[in-house]
Amino acid sequence: MKELMLGNKAVARGLYEAGCQFISSYPGTPSTEVTEEAAKYPEIYCEWAPNEKVAMEAAFGASLAGKRSFCGMKHVGLNVAADPLYTMSYTGVNAGMVIVVADDPGMHSSQNEQDSRHHAMAAKVPMLEPADSSEAIEFAKLAYELSESFDTPVIIKMCTRVAHSQSVVERGERAVFEKSYEKNIAKYVMMPGNAKKRHPIVEERTRKLAEWAETCTINRVEDGRDRTIGIITSSTSYQYVKEIAGDLYPVLKLGMVWPLPEKKIIDFAASVEKLYVVEELDGFIEAHVRSLGLGCIGKELFSNIDEFSQSIIAEKLGYEPKNTLSLKEAIPPRPPVMCSGCPHRGLFYTLKKNKVTVLGDIGCYTLGAVAPLSAMEMTLCMGASVSALHGFNKALGESAEGNTVAVIGDSTFMHSGMTGLANIAYNQTNSTVIILDNSITGMTGHQQNPTTGFNLRGDPAGKIDLESLCRAMGIKRVRVVDPYDLKACDEAVKEELAAKEPSVIISRRPCALLKNVKHNPPVKVDPEKCRSCKSCMRIGCPSISIKNGKAVIDETLCVGCDVCTQLCGFGAITRPGRE
Repeated sequence: MKELMLGNKAVARGLYEAGCQFISSYPGTPSTEVTEEAAKYPEIYCEWAPNEKVAMEAAFGASLAGKRSFCGMKHVGLNVAADPLYTMSYTGVNAGMVIVVADDPGMHSSQNEQDSRHHAMAAKVPMLEPADSSEAIEFAKLAYELSESFDTPVIIKMCTRVAHSQSVVERGERAVFEKSYEKNIAKYVMMPGNAKKRHPIVEERTRKLAEWAETCTINRVEDGRDRTIGIITSSTSYQYVKEIAGDLYPVLKLGMVWPLPEKKIIDFAASVEKLYVVEELDGFIEAHVRSLGLGCIGKELFSNIDEFSQSIIAEKLGYEPKNTLSLKEAIPPRPPVMCSGCPHRGLFYTLKKNKVTVLGDIGCYTLGAVAPLSAMEMTLCMGASVSALHGFNKALGESAEGNTVAVIGDSTFMHSGMTGLANIAYNQTNSTVIILDNSITGMTGHQQNPTTGFNLRGDPAGKIDLESLCRAMGIKRVRVVDPYDLKACDEAVKEELAAKEPSVIISRRPCALLKNVKHNPPVKVDPEKCRSCKSCMRIGCPSISIKNGKAVIDETLCVGCDVCTQLCGFGAITRPGRE
């Protein structure tokens, strides 16, 4: 049966058809939908893990037990999971294990633009890279075959455009796979004596995979009419090249991007007059081509910054872009902003009002750095706010301790904030950590986490009590505030910053977009009382605007959070039915 399918959904279908039985992932755009779609198959156990390292280790455990397993993450998540990945390369697997990493060229939802192919090469693990949904489903099934044939985890590299675009796939039946666990200390216990013996096995495996890459169908040469130019490419770059040039030039389309087929590349280069390498981000393939002593045109023409497009490829290859449309007028800029009723807004307003230095973290609350709040001065990676706060305060002492906080979301705290808090408790800085508990993982689309009390499928699950956890970690001062209550927020921030010991403030209010959250009626502005002071505009709520010099509330957006009513000194903003 044929179906138009999203790239991530196609990967999930491939996992199902391959007989995958265990999935553990951490949500991260653009990878999230793989696990969400896989969870729709009752035959596959699926879970959200606290972080990518835990997810990969759990998937490895399932593989060890004899079940085909999977874990998914975005590119920066692979950094977190690198520790087990690099050693799993040495141990190999029992049942097949597949890892999806989704890169984000253009940084649509990421803090950097790293290229995950380097991880595959450094970890000595094979990597497949589909160019559309049809390949996504087939590569997922092929990955399990390679995993078990070559005794290795296999990485499938997606990117934003492949993950979130649709193309036609053909669905198949689910395979049945069973394998038993067998004790093997020499293979699976990586103490130095055993690890030294495994390294030569890894190198030999890479050599055999490179041989396989020479003849496999996913690395193919597509002939062209004009051999003055030949192009080596993969993934979305392949789609752009074919759309622009069609079958004019020969193309070496690579479906396995590590290890690379050296002889196939050398033979292809010999068959054309001039060799181009078209790849997004780093010159990974290009470097390998040059290491073979071949000349090519790569990153001197095609940038290693941002994602490509048909127009960019056409321009670089000397074509006039075809079938492109442009608007006559520029689209007005729409800067990112926290949603109406976002529970983080009141807390950030309080921090800005008190001129507090805020070290931030990864989540939708990172928008606290955006005007008009502009209340965040650092964001590095998951969990870094808490660890950096400790170092910042240790470095500057009392001059910083009374005026600096870390903010971190509930899901991010579970991901990698706890160890930073343990460091604060253990090494004792007068640091104040604010956990923004909105009862969900907000930025990636409302996934559950260990603090919500529900699992991936929405069933009741174990729930971690943040207050008890923080106290158990050695933090004596733990308090909860409602971020809609500006007075309570102000008191909490001032008191905890003044304290001479570590403290935690839990800013607790569910995300305004959660389906089960009941909102108050929208507030209204009395234009007769409005003095046009624009105090209500200081919180940057998209429900509030100024028209004819007076504040106006968009009732279709307002959720009645009452934060703006607390800012109006003239009583101009009220909720209907209330003085």
